[in-house]
Amino acid sequence: MYLTQSLRRSMQQQPHATATIYNGRKRSFEAMGQRVARFAGALRALGVQAGDRVGILSLNSDWYLEYYLASYWAGAAVNPINIRWSAGEIAYSLDDCQTRILLVDDTFLPLLPEIRQRSQALQTLIHMGEGPPPEGLLSFEALVAAHEPVEDALRSGDDLAGVFYTGGTTGSPKGVMLCHRNLYSNAIAAVTEGITSRASIGLHAAPMFHLADGAFMNALLACGGCHVMVPRFDPVNVLQTMESEGVTDVLLVPTMVQMLVDHPDVARYDLSRLQMLLYGASPISEGVLDRAMKTLPNAGFTQAYGMTELAPIATILSPEMHRQAGRAKGRHRSAGRATVCCEVRIVDPDGRELPLGEVGEVAVRGPGVMLGYWNKPAETAAAIRGGWMHTGDGGRMDEDGYVFIVDRLKDMIVTGGENVYSVEVESVIATHPAVATCAVIGVPHEQWGEQVHVFIVRKPGQALEAAELMEFCKLHIATYKCPRDVSFIEAMPLSGAGKILKTTLRAPFWTDRERKVA
Repeated sequence: MYLTQSLRRSMQQQPHATATIYNGRKRSFEAMGQRVARFAGALRALGVQAGDRVGILSLNSDWYLEYYLASYWAGAAVNPINIRWSAGEIAYSLDDCQTRILLVDDTFLPLLPEIRQRSQALQTLIHMGEGPPPEGLLSFEALVAAHEPVEDALRSGDDLAGVFYTGGTTGSPKGVMLCHRNLYSNAIAAVTEGITSRASIGLHAAPMFHLADGAFMNALLACGGCHVMVPRFDPVNVLQTMESEGVTDVLLVPTMVQMLVDHPDVARYDLSRLQMLLYGASPISEGVLDRAMKTLPNAGFTQAYGMTELAPIATILSPEMHRQAGRAKGRHRSAGRATVCCEVRIVDPDGRELPLGEVGEVAVRGPGVMLGYWNKPAETAAAIRGGWMHTGDGGRMDEDGYVFIVDRLKDMIVTGGENVYSVEVESVIATHPAVATCAVIGVPHEQWGEQVHVFIVRKPGQALEAAELMEFCKLHIATYKCPRDVSFIEAMPLSGAGKILKTTLRAPFWTDRERKVA
């Protein structure tokens, strides 16, 4: 299995079909393929060897898709960087997996001086834009024009395809190593589930660095569908693009679904061609789902549950289960059933499968399970045991294999579709000179699913206000990881072993909710 296979097939079978639409620009599969092969030649000329990492810091565009494919074509592995990260976090990811080459668009040029100062690995910067590159940067378009197309490296199977960073349980992000087999098998599963087809006109409105959109991208590539890009999610731009380009398929996180269907002008747009709305990264509230299905009556709603470490989809909740028959059985509140190529089971702390209906940890086995965490053998061994990826999510399974997520065993918060690990935030807050002890939890939020909340015990005689703490956090971590609310308390609730009882801190916020996570 190799990720360039889809492009090669489309170039052969439908060379003149539209591959990408971005900012009024359309490119055929033949044109895109030529550009991919040429940019791959440029990467090799810059010294890229098999398995080397190539990074990108950019909003969505047709260049972004070409970056993915050209990196694979050159034999390299991708490092798509979270656009909401601070310069320090970006530099960490570059240095952690030794990413020497970074592609940057105009939006993120102001971050470059600090990234350059902080990163030891970064050597070459490539500008993606319409105009001439800033001083010290190479031009993406000039590199494409100056280099001849090269032969596909045909890296495949267990060859590294990318390092995808996710929140760290030990205070720093973890690089999830995914191979060609991981990503391509997941794409085939998505096509088999009916998420995309050759007739698909798919919209990339979710960020393309995120593997949720990456799965959608790979599925569209696998079936030969058309890719439409908007730079970032904006309700009006998305509505206009869906109408003007006749979008048939879209991936959105629930927060985006809400913003779209609740927009006051949504009825002005013709969205009748939309056939599939795939949502994931966090569950959707029943109220938003009801409004969305009423607003988009022609669309089938599909939920995908998974994680980066699973490349990323593990279960699928079909459109049928969102409708009356599924709702009658409560299946619309589930995460669905194991997708093609996956096995899912609920296990106890020793990895033994539990009887149906009992709550335990969700474990997944299949070709999508990651190779491991970059340079973190201990964490890899803890996560993958006996071939099963232990997700850290608490769940139960019914008699027909539907998985219901009921709690989160890992100390993780999902806010607006982004994973935030409490320990990562706590490690920053703990460095503030006025903080004696802190504990970060996720609390319910109507729009974002969960938001970050911190409890703080001040050091004796020290003054600290919420606004000051939030500004302090913004200097060190991405804004979405920063606390939105602060509770100052005299002492933390502790277990007999002296461990902070986060279940006690969380309880008042989650009272009367069946799910203990959003």
